[in-house]
Amino acid sequence: MPALHKLSSAKVRAAPPGKYSDGGGLWLVKRVDGGAQWVLRLTVHGRRREMGIGSLQAVTLKEARVAAEKWRAVVRDGKDPIKERDRQKRLAARGDHTLTSVAVEAFEARKAQLKGDGKAGRWFSPLELHVLPKIGKVPVEEVDQQDIKNTLAPIWHEKAETARKAMNRLNIVLGHAAAMGLNVDLQATTKAKALLGKTRHKPKNIPYMPWPEVPNFYASLEEHTPTQLALRLLILTVTRSYSIRFCHFDQIQGDVWTVPKANMKGQEGVATDFRVPLSREALSVIELAKPLARDGFLFPGERKGVISDAAMLSHLNRQKIEARPHGFRSSFKTWCDETTDIPEAIVETSLAHVVGNEVERSYRRTDFLERRRPLLARWADHVTGKNASEVIKIA
Repeated sequence: MPALHKLSSAKVRAAPPGKYSDGGGLWLVKRVDGGAQWVLRLTVHGRRREMGIGSLQAVTLKEARVAAEKWRAVVRDGKDPIKERDRQKRLAARGDHTLTSVAVEAFEARKAQLKGDGKAGRWFSPLELHVLPKIGKVPVEEVDQQDIKNTLAPIWHEKAETARKAMNRLNIVLGHAAAMGLNVDLQATTKAKALLGKTRHKPKNIPYMPWPEVPNFYASLEEHTPTQLALRLLILTVTRSYSIRFCHFDQIQGDVWTVPKANMKGQEGVATDFRVPLSREALSVIELAKPLARDGFLFPGERKGVISDAAMLSHLNRQKIEARPHGFRSSFKTWCDETTDIPEAIVETSLAHVVGNEVERSYRRTDFLERRRPLLARWADHVTGKNASEVIKIA
C-alpha cells in the first residue's frame, strides 16, 4: 500500500499553490487565489473517481485523513463513495421532510386560494385530526398506500365525507412533495382507495325546512340580535352563511349587495364578485342591523370579529328545529320549482351556482341581476306571509 500521512500541518500551511499528496489517494489542492481543497482520488469498479472532502479552512489535516479512511472503507465494501454519500444525504434530508412538515408547507402554499386565507382551518383539519397524529412523523417519501389505508380505515365508512376530504388533502400534499423534488408515490392515494373499497356510507342531504313552513319560522325571529337578524338576511338572500357572517357596509350600494369572491364558497372557480339584489325586507333587516355593527360588519360576535359559524345553527337547535341554515337554500329552490315558472338558469344563478358548461359560461356575460330582482322580491313576500303561492313568471 502506498505510504500514508506524507504531509504535516506545517507543510499544509506553508505550501505554495499546487497539488500535494498525503498518500492513499488523499490530495491537498492549493489554488493561486489562496483557496485550498481536500480531494480524495479512488478507483471504483475500474473507474477513477474524485470526491471533495471539504476546504482546508473547514477541514483540518487530521479530519481529512479520518474522512479519507471512511470513504476508502466504503470502496473496500464494493460501493461507490460518491453515490453512497449522496444516499446518506437523501436519508438525512428525508427526516426533515416528514408528512407533517410537507403538509404544513402545502397548506401555506394554498392559503391564498382558500376562503379567509384558510384561517377557519377547514382545509387542514381533516389532516390534523385524522392523519398526522398517526403518520405525521413518517418521511413523506416513505408514505405508501398501506399507511394511508391503515390510517383512514377507522373512518372510511363511519365518517365517509371526512375520510374523502382527508384523502383529497393527502393527494395534494403528495403532489406538493413531488413539486419539491421528493421521490413520492403519486398513486398512493388511488391505491389506498382500492384497498379500502367502496364506502358503505350513504350521503345525507342537508336537512331543510319545507317552504310553506318558512313564514312562521321567519316571524319567530323577533329579536334584534346579530344572530336572528343574520338568519333573516340569510333566508331572504338565499346566500351561504359565510357570506352573511362577513357582510360589511362597504359591500352594500343602494339595493345591491356585492359579495366579494373571497367570501363565496371558496375562490377556485369563482371568477368575479357576486351581486345580490336586495328586497325591501332585506333592506329593512340591514337597517335594523346597522346599530349593532362593529368595524363595519353587520353581524358582530359578542367580543370580537363576527358571529361564529355555529351561531345560527345553535339558534335552530335551541328551537328544536332539524333544518340547517344552509337548508334554506333548498327551501327556496323547492319553492321556485313548485310555485314558479322561472327559467332554471335564473334560479341557479340566484343560488350562486355555476350554470352551463365552460363554453356556455364563456359566452354568457350576464348575472341576470335584473331578472333575479323580482324573484327575490317575491320570495321575500312569501317569507313574510304577504303573498299566496300562485304560479309566477319572470320574463
